[in-house]
Amino acid sequence: MQRIIEIRTYQLKAGMAAQFRQTMLAASLPLLRGAGTDVVASCASLHSADAYVLIRAYDDLAQRRRSQDAFYSGAAWLDGPRDAVMACIDSYTTAVLSADGELIDALRRLPA
Repeated sequence: MQRIIEIRTYQLKAGMAAQFRQTMLAASLPLLRGAGTDVVASCASLHSADAYVLIRAYDDLAQRRRSQDAFYSGAAWLDGPRDAVMACIDSYTTAVLSADGELIDALRRLPA
């Protein structure tokens, strides 16, 4: 079965990687999962100490849009870790691809 994966890469401000990772692990990821988001992987990028990767899976583009609209406009995010997360980010890029279950399962095994 084909699904959609979103690969978001963050370029973090210099020296903010540890704070970003801590906030992601302690606050952002639990909120995402609690909102029903399929978080496939969340880890530092190997190419730079100031880069991070978040991979999420969705059934289709419409589900991705609904899920993200609801999450990013919700009080749990806006009144929660949003400001701390955004303070660490210099920029980010998003790629959305079609993926089968085998690829998604392999990505789940990335080291955190």
